[in-house]
Amino acid sequence: MALSFLSKVFPPSWIPYIKFIRKPWNFYLLQKDKFNYATDKLYTEVNTDFKKDPRFASAYRWAEKLGGPLLPKTGMEWRIYLLCWAADQVRHLPGDFVACGVFSGFCDRAIMDYIDFGKTGKKYYLMDTFQGLDPRYSSDFEIKRNHTMGYAEAQNLYDQVKETFRDFNVRIVRGAIPDTLPEADTDQICFLSIDMNAVVPEVAAIEYFWPKLVPGGIIIFDDYGFPTCEAQKAGHDAFAKSVGHTIFTSPTGQGILIKQF
Repeated sequence: MALSFLSKVFPPSWIPYIKFIRKPWNFYLLQKDKFNYATDKLYTEVNTDFKKDPRFASAYRWAEKLGGPLLPKTGMEWRIYLLCWAADQVRHLPGDFVACGVFSGFCDRAIMDYIDFGKTGKKYYLMDTFQGLDPRYSSDFEIKRNHTMGYAEAQNLYDQVKETFRDFNVRIVRGAIPDTLPEADTDQICFLSIDMNAVVPEVAAIEYFWPKLVPGGIIIFDDYGFPTCEAQKAGHDAFAKSVGHTIFTSPTGQGILIKQF
């Protein structure tokens, strides 16, 4: 009834920005023209000066170039910025970088640009099947969700990633995690990105890399707070609890875990 009434009072385009307080007839308007950020499930009026930073703008152009069907038309600057910021915090620590779940490499290439990765002396491990989820380690729900998200539209990702990162100190590991984990032949890491859209390989990756993560090192979970990713969050939380840590939920939907000891 309330929405029917509102549709007679307000233009249809306003309805998504009306929030009810306790009762349907008590409401206020979230004014769209005041939003500084309104995309990727995040709508806010808070400061977004990072978008004006030339350093970030340069990095984000790589996300736009390589993102393909996964990058919303309206963008995902805040999510990419969080990754870049986290990488910048740990680049002076000992250890390499690891990405478990790469797709076209758009996030990792943006990170490399932002922190000038070529000057760090580190190696970047890029781990993915490059052909979607492996049914041995994925539920029917996860596979269906991946198809809906547009992953099936991407082709020749392995060759594309090789070309994108050919001038960098990287190791591209093709195959399903956990099978390929030993191929990440590094003793220390300072940065770990987890974005495989499936709980089994994600938890396996955390368990494998945690002993290698140096104190102060950061793990970013891409899907942590998003709807339909509750199983992944539960797996991540259970692991964090087992090692005496907790994961911070970012409004971007990402999870942040910093190794304290």
